[in-house]
Amino acid sequence: MKSYNVGVIGATGMVGQRFLLLLEKHPYFNVVCLAASPASAGKKYKDAVKKWHLSEPMPEKYGNLTVLNAETDIDKIASEADFVFCAVNMPKDKIRALEEAYAKAECPVVSNNSAHRFTPDVPMVIPEINAEHLSVIDAQRARLGTKRGFIAVKSNCSLQSYVPLLHPLAEFNPTEIAVCTYQAISGAGKTFETMPEIIDNIIPYIGGEEEKSQLEPLKIWGKVQNGRIVCANSPKITAQCLRVPVSDGHTAACFVKFEKKPSKEQIIEAWNNYSGEPQKLNLPSAPRKFIHYSEQDDRPQPKLDRNTENGMAVFAGRLREDEVFDYKFIGFSHNTLRGAAGGAVLLAELLAEKGYFG
Repeated sequence: MKSYNVGVIGATGMVGQRFLLLLEKHPYFNVVCLAASPASAGKKYKDAVKKWHLSEPMPEKYGNLTVLNAETDIDKIASEADFVFCAVNMPKDKIRALEEAYAKAECPVVSNNSAHRFTPDVPMVIPEINAEHLSVIDAQRARLGTKRGFIAVKSNCSLQSYVPLLHPLAEFNPTEIAVCTYQAISGAGKTFETMPEIIDNIIPYIGGEEEKSQLEPLKIWGKVQNGRIVCANSPKITAQCLRVPVSDGHTAACFVKFEKKPSKEQIIEAWNNYSGEPQKLNLPSAPRKFIHYSEQDDRPQPKLDRNTENGMAVFAGRLREDEVFDYKFIGFSHNTLRGAAGGAVLLAELLAEKGYFG
C-alpha cells in the first residue's frame, strides 16, 4: 500500500490526541501537519496542548511540530497533506464551511464531526457495514467541482455499541428497536478530573444524542440513488442516552422486535460469522473478529472488554427473549477508539484501499 501524508485538524483536543497516538506508528499514514484554533496556532504542539488527556504519553515526534491555524492555513495544509482527519470543536455551520473549504482545496476530509452526517452526498460509514456508500463520493465531487477533494464522515460514537449488532440480523427484518445508551465521559472530551460532577452520579441528558441515535442508523442502512444517499424508512428506533461515570466505553441496552423472529442460536451464529470489508481487506486497524459474543451473565464490561483487539471490537452479551419485544441484549464498544478516532482511521484505510486518495 502507498504511504500518505496526513494532517490532523483539531489536534489539541481529546479526539485529536487519540488520532496522534493511533497514527504514531501507522504503516501507511504519516502525520506531517497539525492544526487547531487561532489560540494554538504558531505554538509548538507540546506547548499548545493545555492538557494531555490520555494515559499514554504524548508521542515525542509531534511535540515540536508547529501548530497551524485550521481556518486560515487551509492552502498550506492542502499542499502538504494528501488528506486530513478533522475533529474540531466549533459550531456546526462553521464546521460545514471549514470541511467544504478543505475539500474544495483538493484535500479530502475524513471527519469525526457530525456537521455533514446528513448531507445527502456525504457518506457516513461504519466500514464493516456500508462500505458501498463510498460510491456517492463521485456525485459529491461533481457538486463541489473537485477532482480529489471530498468529505467522508464516521457515525456517532454511541451507534457502534448496537448498530453493528443489529446489522447482521437484517434477514430477520427488525421492525422496532428501543435502545438506552450509557455513555462514557470521554465522549464529552472529559476525564474524572475535568468532570467531577459525574462522580457518584448519572446525567440523564446528552444534547442531540438521542436524535442522532434514532436517525443516523437509517442513513447507514440507506441506499445510494441518483447521487445521494436515501435513508431507510425502517426499523422504528427510539433512544435514551445517559452520561455515566465510566472513563471509556459506551454500553447499550437494546430491545428488538422482528418481522421474522429468529432463534437465539440463529442470532448468535449471525454475530459470530459476520465480517465486513475491513476484515476481507485485512486493513491495519480492523479487528480480526468484528463481533464478540459472551455467554457470561456479567459481560460485557467497560473495564474488562474495552481494549480487546486494540479497542476496535464490538461486544454483545446477555441475549435473551423478552416479553414485550422479541429479544433484548447488551452491546458495547470503545467510544474513542472504535467510536471516534479509531473508526475514522479505519475509514481512511478503507478509502485508501479503494483508491479515493489517488
